[in-house]
Amino acid sequence: MNELTKAYLDLINASFEEDLGQNGDVSSLAVFEEAEKCEAYLLSKDDGILAGSEGFTLSFTVRDPETILKWHKKDGDKIAKSDVVVSISGRTLSVLTAERTAINIIGFLSGIASETNKFVSAIASGSKCKILDTRKTLPWYRLLSKYAVKMGGGLNHRMGLHDMVMLKDNHIDAAGSIAKAVTKVRGKWGNRFKIEVEARTIDEVKQALEVKTDYIMLDNMNNQIMKECVELIGGNAKVEASGNMTLDRIQSVSAIGVDYISVGKLTHSVITHDFSLRVQK
Repeated sequence: MNELTKAYLDLINASFEEDLGQNGDVSSLAVFEEAEKCEAYLLSKDDGILAGSEGFTLSFTVRDPETILKWHKKDGDKIAKSDVVVSISGRTLSVLTAERTAINIIGFLSGIASETNKFVSAIASGSKCKILDTRKTLPWYRLLSKYAVKMGGGLNHRMGLHDMVMLKDNHIDAAGSIAKAVTKVRGKWGNRFKIEVEARTIDEVKQALEVKTDYIMLDNMNNQIMKECVELIGGNAKVEASGNMTLDRIQSVSAIGVDYISVGKLTHSVITHDFSLRVQK
């Protein structure tokens, strides 16, 4: 089992546990017999990018392995308002019980993919800049959210605190300086991890260059200051722009020459893609 499938299953099992409690789906159990069957389909009610199809499928098949799903779209595909995304055939009880868990997952992840795609599409023509996500994700959703970002055309930043060193303002202030913090990191880990330093001023960019960090994050700078910093860095480190990176800034910031723009909004302010499950007898 791969990590993504495990993440889906963990989330689905937790969702069923809180949704069904001790009594199960009391509405559906009262209305339908175990053997009753139905056909259903998932309708997109907006334009966007699909993500989360595996989680949607697993929501139904975990509940009832005999449920059959036929997909008409795949993750990463553009979907339009009124598109039928997937057709479902199975026991009515099972379909109705799994419906909300399934839609919650695919709606949330498709919302992330769709928003990411808007930012990717806004990058200036000819720029090699890439859109990055952040660690600003909900518990249980880290791996899934970052997967959805990739489906929308973005790239993943570090997965967590464990796979890359990022020295932010609080690290630097508590350590006393960028140089002191970086020296301690190299004393502890050597070259095991890439190092990124957050720079708030041109002077901090100079400090990061002196200690030869791999990445320099330009935090909450205006475009003119960022342009000066990019020229100063001169390709000696990868450059990430971060802080207040709204959609209307992406074209101008990407044209400055930064390598990456990180956007917390992709995963911390998700607008769920609107889907509707239509059941037929």
